[in-house]
Amino acid sequence: MADDPFENMLAQMDRAEEYADVDHDVFERLKHPERTLKVTLPVELESGEVEVFEGFRCQFDGARGPFKGGVRYHPTVSQREVEALAGWMTWKSALVDLPYGGAKGGVICEPKDLTERDLERLTRRYTEGIRRMIGPEVDVPAPDMNTNPQTMAWMMDTYSMYEGYTVPKVVTGKPLEIGGTPGRVEATGRGVSIVTEKLFEYLDRDLSDATIAIQGFGNVGSNAARLLDDAGARVVATSDVTGAVYDHDGLDVGALGAHVEAGGMIEEYVDGDLRGTAAGSPTEDDPDLVSNAELLALDVDVLIPAAVEGVITADNVDDLRASAIVEAANGPTTVTADEVLTDRDVPVVPDILANAGGIIVSYLEWVQNSQEFSWPLETVNVELERRIGSAFDETIERYDEGAVPDLRTAAYTLALERTASAHEYRGLFP
Repeated sequence: MADDPFENMLAQMDRAEEYADVDHDVFERLKHPERTLKVTLPVELESGEVEVFEGFRCQFDGARGPFKGGVRYHPTVSQREVEALAGWMTWKSALVDLPYGGAKGGVICEPKDLTERDLERLTRRYTEGIRRMIGPEVDVPAPDMNTNPQTMAWMMDTYSMYEGYTVPKVVTGKPLEIGGTPGRVEATGRGVSIVTEKLFEYLDRDLSDATIAIQGFGNVGSNAARLLDDAGARVVATSDVTGAVYDHDGLDVGALGAHVEAGGMIEEYVDGDLRGTAAGSPTEDDPDLVSNAELLALDVDVLIPAAVEGVITADNVDDLRASAIVEAANGPTTVTADEVLTDRDVPVVPDILANAGGIIVSYLEWVQNSQEFSWPLETVNVELERRIGSAFDETIERYDEGAVPDLRTAAYTLALERTASAHEYRGLFP
């Protein structure tokens, strides 16, 4: 199960079924994606070589509105992963009460091995491949792992060329100059920070000086780290593909962020001149390079997995010592590990709640594009906090009723009930 994110998502649904007020026949419908497209993408690389890539787009459930979901570029992308991610997007949209269904896309590739021109050609070819599936009222892509505002600009431009006019709201997460909204890049990390603060309020604990380990220092992890550091928490560890950095006294999040933004890796940050002395020679107060496995097992107040799915499993859950977990990544915890954490009374804020900041601000961008009107950053951030805060409060209220065993099940019951209700009102065609 740990190796199959789709089976993990289904198992999460099954755990929630007995607590959700959903007709069983409708529940069974919710377990199946509406459609998945596989596309073959021959691309002439800058080197002159032609490489054939594979891509996918899954539209999981559209009962509540247009499909919505990101596009990721990664070597491990698969049809099953994309379908699982589209399912999680469905439940996420419903939980934060957005008028969207769930979708997801991905291309099997290693972005680090491709030039900027290669990525543009790949993006345009992928957009053409899924063009008949997407549209501003049909399915609206957004950035995900290894994609960014530039990727969305290429997607928007390609789609617009076929339409014959500019269509900004076909994607979200765009650059500001072509219809993007301020705060979108930081939105998922900001949502993680807001949810973490609300969790501490609920537990009647002080976030100030709390210790936090963040697995993954990409867009989501780095923004969450910065905002939690600003809130007074101590971010003591984080990681990337080269390893993890740990400092009991708290990392210099600003320096590390600047190092990564300049193209550096964490291994270089630990080994290089950033280690604290002018000459770069290590001191006993310098951060240490540890493994990702060691990061997950640190004795911290909060562990935030912010990388890929399936990192907390039956094999390592017994090693975890964090007092709470906030899931910034999609599907980081398997159902088997979840059951162990529930038995140990370790609160886990689930991914469909914790990382919903991105889709909330994507929705705000989409609405602004529809109205041909823009809001300032302050308005966007206030609305993000209101919406994700409301979803957190509703999840806590369902959990505090005492019937459901954990926060994930509470969140799923709300999401499943809202999606099932839409199906029941719409009926079954034909």
